[in-house]
Amino acid sequence: MAACASSPAPAPVSTAVIAPNANLVIQGIPPVPQSLADAIGRYNDFRGHAFADWHPTQREMLVSHRKAGANTAQIFRVTTPLTDGEQLTDGIDPVVRASYEPRNGRYIVFERATGGNEVAQLYRLPLNQAGAQPVLLTNPDERHSINTWLRRSGRLVYSSVPIDRTAQGGTRTKITTTLWLMDPEKPEARRKLAELDGGGWFAGRPSPDERLVSLTRYLSANESQIWMLDLDSGVAKQVAPTAGSQEAKATYAPTGWTPDGRSLWIASDRAGEFRELMKLDLASGRIDRVSGHIPWDVSGVTLTEDGARLAAQFNVDGRDELHFFDAATAKEVPATALSKLPDGNVGAASYHHGRGELAFSISNAQGPSQIYSLGTDGKVQQWTRATGAVDTAGFGEQKSVRWKSFDGTTISGLLTAPPKKFSGKRPVLISIHGGPESQASFGFLGRNAYYVQELGMALIQPNVRGSSGYGKSFLAMDNGFKREDSVKDIGALLDWIATQPDLDASRVLVTGGSYGGYMTLAVSTNYADRIAGSIDVVGISHFVTFLNNTESYRRDLRRVEYGDERDPAMKAHLEKISPLTNAAKIKKPLFVIQGKNDPRVPYTEAEQIVATVRQGGTPVWYLRAENEGHGFQKKDNQDFQFYATVLFMQQTVLK
Repeated sequence: MAACASSPAPAPVSTAVIAPNANLVIQGIPPVPQSLADAIGRYNDFRGHAFADWHPTQREMLVSHRKAGANTAQIFRVTTPLTDGEQLTDGIDPVVRASYEPRNGRYIVFERATGGNEVAQLYRLPLNQAGAQPVLLTNPDERHSINTWLRRSGRLVYSSVPIDRTAQGGTRTKITTTLWLMDPEKPEARRKLAELDGGGWFAGRPSPDERLVSLTRYLSANESQIWMLDLDSGVAKQVAPTAGSQEAKATYAPTGWTPDGRSLWIASDRAGEFRELMKLDLASGRIDRVSGHIPWDVSGVTLTEDGARLAAQFNVDGRDELHFFDAATAKEVPATALSKLPDGNVGAASYHHGRGELAFSISNAQGPSQIYSLGTDGKVQQWTRATGAVDTAGFGEQKSVRWKSFDGTTISGLLTAPPKKFSGKRPVLISIHGGPESQASFGFLGRNAYYVQELGMALIQPNVRGSSGYGKSFLAMDNGFKREDSVKDIGALLDWIATQPDLDASRVLVTGGSYGGYMTLAVSTNYADRIAGSIDVVGISHFVTFLNNTESYRRDLRRVEYGDERDPAMKAHLEKISPLTNAAKIKKPLFVIQGKNDPRVPYTEAEQIVATVRQGGTPVWYLRAENEGHGFQKKDNQDFQFYATVLFMQQTVLK
């Protein structure tokens, strides 16, 4: 009895909870235990780097990075490989896009929006001046984008698009893109180059004599054009396909000039299913195929300043690879230095203007994007190093899996299996990408790695019909009246999961963002009996209300993909298939996440699905950030979303 009396009392159970920050609106979400946040917090701080620009004369670069303890990514200047960069921008909103002034790099110009509204403004920031502050260059009532520089004069070509908050009635029936030429040190003297119909225009590199600028006119994922703008007269002329051409719809994009200014390197799928590297002779209009021997989409092109060497990225089944070409002969050349590169997905390749050194990024299962360079001597050098509180060396690789859909079409996806320490059939998280003209690609999983490594879930990232990377026919297989065929691809995936001995078909959770959010809701209505729950992130709940309320500069581009709601038959179809119409069929718990300032999928899409599903008695959690837009970009908001997501998993698929 004495021994019992002296036994220590059991430790009290912690009841501490995580308090959401003041910008988060919480509905239906139980308190998040502090113990949960403590257990998973080390997966909250993976920090990689994204390449932004080379200095025009020196061996230094701009990168985007979130430093330790910071809430957002900002621009840093890295002057020496593997050293801490000098932070240049700061603020409550992220900055990921910036460029040096092109003659001697005396200042940078960067883009920054507010609260996720995507109304980007341009700023000039002097370098090497103590206490220098950013100078606003643009009209805050328009949306702006850095396009290209005229290196000789140091002037910037940028584009501006009007936004709905300045329109009578809050919407616009006509959208124009205005191209401007500006000296960022004298913004008041800017000159209008052209005003073009539509919101899909972007200026590429100028000709070597800087008299012309190539333009891309984006009409849809399956159709775009190349135009040429005379900088003196402001006259724009279509060059590919030729005006009035009867050839089938195809995509065209300029990627660079030959040194003599007589030809353009372009990317186009005019010759087949995939976008190829081609060469366009401007005088004759002749187009020569260059990369027809590579049966995948070219996804990026960069040239040395002398035009002698060309590096192209090709999207090979979800993993970008580098290929090198002799620009004079248009022939691929061996690149023995590639054998020295780390395995992974290549991104953001760019040659230095003066040095001919190639910068590129690599991401893989073991870490987020890091920057390397390939010198003219063939040597590869690492410039940045990822940081994080988790040893990622043992993280498993993604692998491609394929299954047959309802109509015999082969659908693919990426599967990340949990470590072997987890036995038995594993629960499954299906994560559907947005776009829909996007693709699940190889790379680092970030916070998603926690679900695999610590919770033992299998992660499947499907590329349903309508995804890019698998040919233009596959890309168009979900357009208009064929929208629900992509949802049936997930139904076929559920069938495939049921055939796998190591996957538990009775414990499946579905999630996705943007268009992936629509897919998540559609799966919840069509396959409610086959899932344990769903997490919709900034998703479309009703196509007609979405098309009515999305920003006007996006509306016509989205109508090409989803269908034109002004057509009575299409409107009836969109009404019929929208998740909001079928909300009564959602019987499993639903978690909805939304940014209040989203210009793409307005927050009203989330509000209406939350209210309607709740009326049917189904449990709904709702998380809205007042200072975010199309997805959370601020770390404190991302952290709480992560904690709440794990809690939702514990109460659904992991019960």
